[in-house]
Amino acid sequence: MQERRLDEALKPLGLTRTTWCAMLAIGNEHLRQPSDIAAFVGIDRTAASRALRQMEAAELIERSAGDIDGRTRSVALTAKGAALLRKATPMAEENNAIMHNNLSAAERDKLILLLQQTHADESVPLARL
Repeated sequence: MQERRLDEALKPLGLTRTTWCAMLAIGNEHLRQPSDIAAFVGIDRTAASRALRQMEAAELIERSAGDIDGRTRSVALTAKGAALLRKATPMAEENNAIMHNNLSAAERDKLILLLQQTHADESVPLARL
């Protein structure tokens, strides 16, 4: 329900949860490599490449050669992308607040503990919840 609600909120801005998460990776987490962005979003490299191509076509990001021989790509938000990130952030915060406000402090703590437990066997730990 939370994902669907966020998708609906972002739709008028021309964003999806995937593109929103990619924008967060680039703009807030300062990730520049497509593989790092894919890992942050939790999608495979092919899906990340598709999302980044769409974002580039919409002029939300710029891609450039990331190393000396040009084999890697570096990604950055454009001014348009940064402005859209700022515009969409309150929508995502409001969406999070809905779930947050439906739980007591003890329930939120328990939810975080349970989410950490479900992720305990993963090879990449959660950076934060």
